[in-house]
Amino acid sequence: MKFSFLSPAAIRPEGWFLRQLQAQAGGLNGNLDKVWKDVYDSKWLGGSSEGWERLPYFLDGYIPLAYLLGDEDKIARAKKYVGALLSCQAADGCFYPKGEEGQAGDLWAQFLILKVLTVYADCSGDESVEESVARGLAFLRDHTRSCTPSMWAAARWFECIVPMLWLAHRRKEDWLVRFAERLKTYGFDYGQAMELWDEPRGEWTLETHVVNIAMALKSEAVYCELTGKKRSGLAERMLQKLTERHGTAYGHFTGDECLSGTDPVQGSELCGVVEAMYSYEWLAAVTGEAKWGDRLESLAFNALPAAVSADMWTHQYDQQVNQIACVRFEKQPFRTNDPDANIFGLEPNFGCCTANFGQGFPKLMLSAYLRKKDALVVLSPLPASVRFGEGNTVRVDSEYPFRAAFSLRAEKKTDILLRVPAWAKPACSVPHTVKEGWLSFAAPAGQEVKISFRAEPVLEKRSEGRYCLRCGALLFSVPVEGERRMHEYEKNGVERKFPYCDYEIFPVGEWRYAFSGKTFKVVEQSYSLPFDRERPPVLIEARLAPVAWECAEGMPLVAAAPGNRRRGEDRMVCMQPYGATYLRVTEMAQVKD
Repeated sequence: MKFSFLSPAAIRPEGWFLRQLQAQAGGLNGNLDKVWKDVYDSKWLGGSSEGWERLPYFLDGYIPLAYLLGDEDKIARAKKYVGALLSCQAADGCFYPKGEEGQAGDLWAQFLILKVLTVYADCSGDESVEESVARGLAFLRDHTRSCTPSMWAAARWFECIVPMLWLAHRRKEDWLVRFAERLKTYGFDYGQAMELWDEPRGEWTLETHVVNIAMALKSEAVYCELTGKKRSGLAERMLQKLTERHGTAYGHFTGDECLSGTDPVQGSELCGVVEAMYSYEWLAAVTGEAKWGDRLESLAFNALPAAVSADMWTHQYDQQVNQIACVRFEKQPFRTNDPDANIFGLEPNFGCCTANFGQGFPKLMLSAYLRKKDALVVLSPLPASVRFGEGNTVRVDSEYPFRAAFSLRAEKKTDILLRVPAWAKPACSVPHTVKEGWLSFAAPAGQEVKISFRAEPVLEKRSEGRYCLRCGALLFSVPVEGERRMHEYEKNGVERKFPYCDYEIFPVGEWRYAFSGKTFKVVEQSYSLPFDRERPPVLIEARLAPVAWECAEGMPLVAAAPGNRRRGEDRMVCMQPYGATYLRVTEMAQVKD
């Protein structure tokens, strides 16, 4: 690997990112084990609810959240749940839900549990977990000699490589490489699957499933890192096809649940967003290429917060680039999802995103600071204090990406390798060099180093004559005023009640606009939560023209192709960060005077 991950204990979030993690801890992810039956009554805990992926998915984000915040109550709960999982490991090394001993089932759950155990071991420092991981992998090695992975395990074979890499860094196990090669032989070939991605098909298939694809972006990188084989650039080829055929303005690809084209009313599943983020974190570490940090931030600062309410108590299953309503559609634009896929709630559509979305922000912080030999690698300058070397703490005072300027101070002289985003015009107060997207300098002991990533608002051309507005790492949208309707009810023995009830949001404000100029004014303002819909950190004043813009036929709350026929005088409209909107119009036409 070009870069190695730091111990989670070395990183302490500060500033706006700390407040974001505190909101997550006070919201759904921090309390899911109290309110959601699929966690508190999980078969993994001896209950009667789901005994497959949901408890492990929940822990994948909950564990790093608890340890990053140093929250003793949450740490104790994490230890209890990990202990329960470990008690489910049989003598053969397999993890069996209570009451299902001897039934290995779909091996995807085994992959996920082993990955979660490595997260716990890194966060807690519990060295005893290593033996459980080794036994679990040995079971999979032996089991797959005669029972090949199928379904989700075949589609996600590479997720098992993550705990294999973790174990390989701790002990010499020659069989890991042979096992990895066999897994790859049994699993999906995503290089071949790309031939099936040309057009949205409107049918549910594993090879076009957006979460499988988001996970698979890292498949070659982690496989080659373990086996020593040469990478062919599969992730880049996959992204080129996905961007061309299914790309969105915020840098992800549509999938509701399967690949759905480039129309801005198609949905993107929240699970796909956080799994793509995790893939980009691995790709950045394995390859050392700055571009993966750009792609990671595009999702972290736009797609992830847009699909989660500001208080982090509710979320969407699908988000839309042009989202003029969050309602239960009678006739809906989504190809394979249910009509409630884009409402905000506890468990819209399916519960996988309910369990899984919590990994996004904590793992972003754990990957923001890495190591290259004796240099501290700053993949994303999030506000934090980082212990780096004996008696040395590096503090990053930052409101990035909402402000251009930030600073860094190290107690001891420290070599720094800072990623420069492709859009940035960098400036640094000490001697430095910039090469291949990385800014290198030596931070003097005790001296503040001032850095700036300047950017200007730019219109970016999208498909079908549409445009979007971007400034630095942030995408901007017209916020549409909405009327919230709260729904409290019970379903399958689970209450939906405030603050984790369902919400529909109907448009009551204007949304039919087109860009009418290329001059924009950035306005900074005070804020508390970075993605607060009422008072976000930054706005852009834009000149927009009201235009004739109809809804899709038979779908009165779904915006059709944007119009460009003027129906009034220009207006100055304050556009907000995409991630700080519920209802929004992002891709618009452009009119000329």
